[in-house]
Amino acid sequence: MSADGNTPTFVVTDVELDGPSPLRNSMLSFASVAIDGRGVVLDEFEAVLAPRADRAPDDGTSAWWATQPDAWAEATRNPEPAETLMPRYADWLETLPSPRLFAARPLILDGPWIDHYLDTYVGCRVISLPRAKRVLFAGVGLDISSFAAALDGLDHVTDLGKRLSDDWLGHVPHTHRAIDDARGYANVLARLLAMAATRTTEGALT
Repeated sequence: MSADGNTPTFVVTDVELDGPSPLRNSMLSFASVAIDGRGVVLDEFEAVLAPRADRAPDDGTSAWWATQPDAWAEATRNPEPAETLMPRYADWLETLPSPRLFAARPLILDGPWIDHYLDTYVGCRVISLPRAKRVLFAGVGLDISSFAAALDGLDHVTDLGKRLSDDWLGHVPHTHRAIDDARGYANVLARLLAMAATRTTEGALT
């Protein structure tokens, strides 16, 4: 695998949680789909984590999960300890062409969870800080909704609950299974990258 020129490898990531806060709750599962600048899938990573002993589920989130039995089953099947899983994820990231750019919809949700777990269990961060001994990602990450807003209108960020069409998601059902949702958002990003490339070629960046 190799990236074209200096084009980043985009690591599109989705997380599933038992509550809203990484300081109080646990990440149940996550998945990353790595794509190149043309939207070609390079590799995938899927993980189910054991809940942290020092955290507790959120009541409201638990009530929502009760309405999603299939997704709950996928998010809790055969969990592994974060202590072993997160280092394996970091090793997987380093097999991808660099520079690697973390991407999510929305970045402000998925990013802090992955950042917190990498910091806790690997000693690395999603953001590339000065003097970091091990850099897994370049830059500050890409919010897919903000990228869409720049290309296709501000409602992509002002209406976060807006459901994307099956066409945008590449006809991957949005099931709340992390790998399904990451694949769908990877298709969204691939489409946006194609739109951006066309506008750059035409000389129109806005």
